[in-house]
Amino acid sequence: MRARLLGLTAIGLALSACSIQRGQIANDAQVKMIGLSKEQVLACMGEPLNKNTEGATEVWSYNSGKGGNCKVNVTIKDDHVSAVDYSGLTGGLLNPNEQCAYAVEKCAAKP
Repeated sequence: MRARLLGLTAIGLALSACSIQRGQIANDAQVKMIGLSKEQVLACMGEPLNKNTEGATEVWSYNSGKGGNCKVNVTIKDDHVSAVDYSGLTGGLLNPNEQCAYAVEKCAAKP
């Protein structure tokens, strides 16, 4: 019984670590994506669900791949990313933004 409890605890910790890592990927993407060109965003995220334009500024919107809980807004000014923002159900108290990682993880890997 004790071994089983330890096993379940280990599994729970492993899942929590994965969730925390996904949150970090999403947070990193908010910095790493700044300066990417439109073409680079299309290559790593694909076509956005929505595009809104006002003057020289565009906002491309994406949903996360897991149930669409997180909405990712990529702001593009002068053909380059100037901001990445998240809204909706982005994650939990200990792992904010973890749901957003599914949408931005390929872009976060860019140098």
